[in-house]
Amino acid sequence: MNLSPEERAIGRENFNASIGSELTRREFLERSIAAAAVSGAGLGAFYFGYEKLGGDPVRVGMIGTGDEGSVLIGAHTPEYLNIIAISDIRPYNVHRAFHGDQSSESIRVVRPGLMAKYGWKSEDEAKSKVKVYTDYKDLLKDDQIEAVIIALPLFLHDVVAIEAMNHGKHVLTEKLMAHSVHQCKDMSRVAHQKKLHLATGHQRHYSILYDNAVDTIKRGLIGDIHFIRAQWHRGNLPGKDSWAPPLPDAKMEADLAKVIQEIETLGAVPSSEVKKYTDLMKVTKELETAKGSRIDALEKRRDLLMVQLRDKDVDAAKYGYEERTLTGSGGQSYKCSPLEELIRWRLWNRTGGGLMAELGSHQLDASGIFCTAMRTDGQKALPLSVTAVGGRYIFPLDRDCDDHVYCTYEYPGPDYENDPNKKIVVTYSSINGNGFGGYGETVMGTKGTLILEREQEVMLYKDAATTTSVIVAKAKDGAPTLDTTASGGPAAAVGKKALDAGPPSRGYTEEMEHFAWCIRNFDYEHNVPKCHPKVAMADAIIALTTNIAMRENRRIEFKPEWFDINSDETPEGVKPSVAV
Repeated sequence: MNLSPEERAIGRENFNASIGSELTRREFLERSIAAAAVSGAGLGAFYFGYEKLGGDPVRVGMIGTGDEGSVLIGAHTPEYLNIIAISDIRPYNVHRAFHGDQSSESIRVVRPGLMAKYGWKSEDEAKSKVKVYTDYKDLLKDDQIEAVIIALPLFLHDVVAIEAMNHGKHVLTEKLMAHSVHQCKDMSRVAHQKKLHLATGHQRHYSILYDNAVDTIKRGLIGDIHFIRAQWHRGNLPGKDSWAPPLPDAKMEADLAKVIQEIETLGAVPSSEVKKYTDLMKVTKELETAKGSRIDALEKRRDLLMVQLRDKDVDAAKYGYEERTLTGSGGQSYKCSPLEELIRWRLWNRTGGGLMAELGSHQLDASGIFCTAMRTDGQKALPLSVTAVGGRYIFPLDRDCDDHVYCTYEYPGPDYENDPNKKIVVTYSSINGNGFGGYGETVMGTKGTLILEREQEVMLYKDAATTTSVIVAKAKDGAPTLDTTASGGPAAAVGKKALDAGPPSRGYTEEMEHFAWCIRNFDYEHNVPKCHPKVAMADAIIALTTNIAMRENRRIEFKPEWFDINSDETPEGVKPSVAV
């Protein structure tokens, strides 16, 4: 949602007031902050009810060190998880697992690499601590590894997770849980049979911002929810698509040759003589810093291209990636090699799940969390129906996944059991070509509106207004309520300290810390990750059923049996292969 700076300021103050308005909530936040400061542990440990491990981190193998795997490397806490092995078939991914992502300084902040994370001075030192496997099957044979984190293309999640559990490893897999619902049920059943933890990376379950938003809903501050609007809009366009990274092909080799030639040209000109070469200055534009920042930038670009080109010799077909030819209605065609399917796996429905799996699953997970907050029985709110459309509207014939999706869901609202009209409607859109509005959720209730943006800030408004300053007061019955401010803004709240201490955690760190804590304090029935199989499978069912609704152009009603791990019913009509 796009608000003015003034409207945002009002909304932030309203939310900060709401989380500090109830004495028990305020005391909890105060104690969490104080305990974290004294112990040196993160706020998440105290907030979500786990502790430090006491010097015995879980020995972990990372399977898949691409974009998401490198983010998880950057977000993990070595006191909880000790990464002792990695596996990836791409040499470039192995390189950035150690050195970090060198494509830009901002990206390197979230993908710093193992050397920076552990303070190792050289790659040789790092590799003396971390074993490197090409085939994940070899990693799974390592008896020193207690658990694995899987950040592979979606179509491999179930295969690798089940193999890992058959080797006695606990598993944390990136979202989506699996490529189909019968695969989710297979994974869940194996985890139950082996009595191993199986967690999925829907990190909003470990977001302090989202948890406080849920508390605001539970305390009735926005009334009964009746509508949620979620979106994830991106400015990706043909030729500038984050899901289509460069390929190690002839074009990349030509780019490298051009960069090397420019370095040689610039380096041949003494900086003291630069002004004499006016024609050359016009060509290079930045020749005045020939031996400074320009050459530094070019050398970084050269090094990056050289590392990316290492993937050229990967035999992707050996590891299950396929060649395909797409044909358009006008007779045009596009040929995709196995290596391209590997590197650009998100663009293909066979290897990924499109916008719903990669983006929509997060937002529908959040919407489900908000709908669940309205329940009094403690059960996860499950959707009733979905209607959706989507298509490849702006990109050329270089993918088969949709670049636009628009979805409408019905959830049961308060008192739905007695009155079927009591429903919560959720709409979701994910588009490319225009990033207006970014991503987030707007939760509308009968008394107010809650807006969450980019997992970074939450805003609260009374009724339909975004310009009226409100405070959290007490009604006659003692319950908290929103009230208009007589003059000035609301008072500073204690909870503000917790949320404004720095950029809010997106939950990656906390989900991995809690995963490790559940392993070290093992109790399969009680000490379980927040996104355990039942929760993760429900999120997968929503995303995967939406893809079916788009593909078949029809409204689908969700069946309770789909959400039952012990039932063989699935939306795709394929029975699980693992028996109950």
